[in-house]
Amino acid sequence: MSARRRLDLLAFMPFRLNRLAAEFSQTLAADYARFGIDIPEWRVLATLGQHAEARSAQYVVRCTRTHKSRISRAVSHLVDRGLVARDPGEEGGREIMLRLTPQGRAVYEELVPLLLHREQAVMACLTAEEAATLGLLLGKLEGAFGLLRCGE
Repeated sequence: MSARRRLDLLAFMPFRLNRLAAEFSQTLAADYARFGIDIPEWRVLATLGQHAEARSAQYVVRCTRTHKSRISRAVSHLVDRGLVARDPGEEGGREIMLRLTPQGRAVYEELVPLLLHREQAVMACLTAEEAATLGLLLGKLEGAFGLLRCGE
């Protein structure tokens, strides 16, 4: 009988990336929780906030890799709070388009500097060169999965 291969979970790259992403998200969540929004709601605001024009909920799902039901609930809550508006799509209104309201844009503009500051504080453990290399490597991994660059 051959020896079984064992998986060292703490060395397994998918686990490490997931665990790190969860910690980073929780660290940032403290900032947007002050505005009464959660992680999926922030993802909607952040995705829409990068664009002047409206985007579909499906676009938000593709960009954030968040399940469509979570995005749908987040959008509904943001609409109820007056932070996001739904507009009919172009081709007969079949696809609903989403945009930030002026109130939503104000929340986005207030949150961005806070989150960038928090990101900078976490990343301070890396040199500028290490941070640049990490960004390059993450970009390569994202490319390997064909992930959208939704801010462009």
